[in-house]
Amino acid sequence: MEFEKVIKERFSVRKFKDDKVSEELIQKILEAGNLAPTAKNYQPQKIYVVMSKEGLEKIDKASPCRYNAPVCLIVASDKNIAWKREDYSTYEMDACIVATHMMLEATNIGVDNIWIEMFDKNILKKEFNMEDNIEPICLIPLGYRCDGVEPSILHTKRKKLSEIVEYK
Repeated sequence: MEFEKVIKERFSVRKFKDDKVSEELIQKILEAGNLAPTAKNYQPQKIYVVMSKEGLEKIDKASPCRYNAPVCLIVASDKNIAWKREDYSTYEMDACIVATHMMLEATNIGVDNIWIEMFDKNILKKEFNMEDNIEPICLIPLGYRCDGVEPSILHTKRKKLSEIVEYK
């Protein structure tokens, strides 16, 4: 798919079919995340691919927003690895860039998705035995939308560029 078409047509899906996503497609999505730029190329991201019934039940304990997706990525970051200075760390920003790359690749290959930040971090960390330095940043449910699912009416509502851009 052309990149411009990907960024125009991607939308957040909130109702998924039970249909499985192939290992090959999941691998392509993960590879796109691996190509994402990170500060100083430290690559602090850690991705958990959750597909098992037990794993998905753990996701459901932490968030009401899996929307029946058969796969859910937990995008996390290692705070010990990320680039930092005295008052700032890039662990969250790096993971967000990685997540965006994976979502766009998923759309490119026909796998629907949504970015979820509504989850209980403590439950997620406990259920998936994450070390203290690992910080979950977002969930990305992956799958195929149910018939009739359309973008939210807010999806195409955008500010004018003149409202958000200044030339100096």
